[in-house]
Amino acid sequence: MCLGIPGQVVRMLPGYGDQLALVDVAGEHRKVNIGMLPDETFSPGDWVIIHMGFAVEKTDHAGAEAAMRGLELLGRGRTTEVPP
Repeated sequence: MCLGIPGQVVRMLPGYGDQLALVDVAGEHRKVNIGMLPDETFSPGDWVIIHMGFAVEKTDHAGAEAAMRGLELLGRGRTTEVPP
């Protein structure tokens, strides 16, 4: 099992073989490779689950919230506190 972080597509990035998206992850914009999901199309507002910089699943808002709740159960998630 791998842990995935939810993020929302802000926009597609030109070049890079059309495989990079700018994704909002907990308020920070990150470049995410979408090349592992060649059968999907992505538009601003779409939600993805990210692992190691790659989108591994396209999801909806409810799926993104469920993933975040799972991370919060493990002590990770929306807070910016550094664990002791």
